[in-house]
Amino acid sequence: MDGNFKRVRGMEDILPNETSVWQRIEGTARDVFAKYNYAEMRTPMVEKTDVFSRTSGDSSDIVTKQMYTFEDKGGRSITLRPEGTAGIVRSFVENKLFGPEHPKPVKTYYMGPMFRYERPGATHNREFHQIGCETIGMVSPQIDAEVIRLAVDIFEHLDIKDLRVELNTLGDDESRSAYRDTLVKYFEQYKEELSGDSQRRLDQNPLRILDSKDKNDQKIVAGAPKLEDSLNERSKTYFANLKAALDILKVDYVVEDRLVRGLDYYTDTVFEIQAKAEAFGDEYTTICAGGRYNNMVQEFGGPEMGGVGFAFGEERLATVVSATDEGKTVDCFICTDTKGKEPEEINAIFNKALGKAAELRTAGKVVEVNYQERSMKSQKKEAFKLNADDILVIE
Repeated sequence: MDGNFKRVRGMEDILPNETSVWQRIEGTARDVFAKYNYAEMRTPMVEKTDVFSRTSGDSSDIVTKQMYTFEDKGGRSITLRPEGTAGIVRSFVENKLFGPEHPKPVKTYYMGPMFRYERPGATHNREFHQIGCETIGMVSPQIDAEVIRLAVDIFEHLDIKDLRVELNTLGDDESRSAYRDTLVKYFEQYKEELSGDSQRRLDQNPLRILDSKDKNDQKIVAGAPKLEDSLNERSKTYFANLKAALDILKVDYVVEDRLVRGLDYYTDTVFEIQAKAEAFGDEYTTICAGGRYNNMVQEFGGPEMGGVGFAFGEERLATVVSATDEGKTVDCFICTDTKGKEPEEINAIFNKALGKAAELRTAGKVVEVNYQERSMKSQKKEAFKLNADDILVIE
């Protein structure tokens, strides 16, 4: 094939033999969201760049390295959405879902493609697909716990058993500010030893240094002050109540005090859900992440209303989820016996098969029909490949 016609690097085709797994993931998620009374919201794949740059934070890799940003014909800066939360909150404010006529919290979920310019890998691409949810309008540790339980329910319904929930708190604005000052004071001692990214983050958001993948940075981070020492009483109580609520919901978790997440809008609760599977080398690998954000609605011009949510990537999950009815494709395969027949007779046989297929589909059957002149042996061989329950011969 001419290289000009090949797919763009990092943008994958999802072929028919793969989509049954994706459909199971999406169908399961929809079923679980419905049980928690979530409704679907669909937002554009493109937003004004400020929607992401102002909320995700100037220090995040998404804003500094990964966004697909361009000028449209009107000279406006437009970005392909790199994540789902900012667009949902923008829509929440723009459509005035904060009004009294809308019950609170507003609970919504989304599914769709996202875009980040990064090196493609086995389970992540430049175009990738996320499923997520947002609960906006209340600040409550019980709601945070319920959102985490919801995510766990989805994965358990997908038969992913070996799960690990990592939990942390970033505290409220006062606590974060106090911790920021403490971190700046600590990291300033090692400024020249930090990586370039971490030196930049030291001025913008020192909490992001805790998430550095640079090995030398990690050695320095190991001796950094702990966030829990900067938490005020309100933040400590909120986190204690969250853990008590998770206990009620029978969610096992571990507190990971270095968990900060890669986006700057989080406050209080942050969490990751990991799975251990053969596809991940039998190591715990993050499949879902989320947290609470109490300032974003205001940043978009709305009232003071907190939110909490999570998202997970379908590509990564698809490597550990099996399809339902694996190998089961059709209920009935209709063979057409055209051997030795004249063209008009063959056309009549095909029409008869066409009518019979329509009758069976009306009755709720999944039907495949042979409309080619070929041997009965080859037709039955195809029916076997499709694992058809019944074979019907039209002659």
